[in-house]
Amino acid sequence: MSNNQFGAFIFDMNGTMIDDMAFHVKAWSYMVNNVLGAELTEAQVKAEMYGKNEEVLARIFGKERFTPEETHRLSIEKEKRYQAEYLPHLTLIKGLSAFLERAYQHRIPMAIGSAAMPFNIDFVLDNLELRHYFPNIVSADDVAVSKPHPETYLKAADLLNIAPGKCLVFEDAPKGVEAARHAGMKAIAITTLHDPGEFAQYDNIIAFIKDFDDPVIAQLA
Repeated sequence: MSNNQFGAFIFDMNGTMIDDMAFHVKAWSYMVNNVLGAELTEAQVKAEMYGKNEEVLARIFGKERFTPEETHRLSIEKEKRYQAEYLPHLTLIKGLSAFLERAYQHRIPMAIGSAAMPFNIDFVLDNLELRHYFPNIVSADDVAVSKPHPETYLKAADLLNIAPGKCLVFEDAPKGVEAARHAGMKAIAITTLHDPGEFAQYDNIIAFIKDFDDPVIAQLA
């Protein structure tokens, strides 16, 4: 193995392992505008797309707009729309398959730390046959407060039994990098949806990559 200072890898999922965020923007835009009657541009929708689905709905429509049952129904409806649109395109970001296998062979512990609900995590892991890489998963259902709060990544580190400072986070979103920073973790930012300038305020990023074929990745496993 290369001279790797990190004892474990933690992956965000959407936009980090799979390049699917444009499909989430499309599904959310349809839901909030066509189903729920908001009049937001895609850029406005994109700006609200972090954290749990219920948090997204609360930011856009207010905390009292929907009952918990309505929120759950709308979340599932949105995810079913997203999955139907994205399934024909579902694939890992370039270079990630080989990187996961190298890390696995080198016995580097790995976890997923995602704001996605289990319904979406299962969709990705089962269709791409990735479960053996990720025995440890933190989903939206496992935390009280999602990113940029550090709970997601601190729980992942705890599951891995690795000190937070020895974990390297892979993220595509500024709020996710912020969560890693609050958790005391370094991050690699994947520029699938956001450009480097959008991460300017964060000092815990060790590299920006467009995919996992980047030479930086070869030094990790």
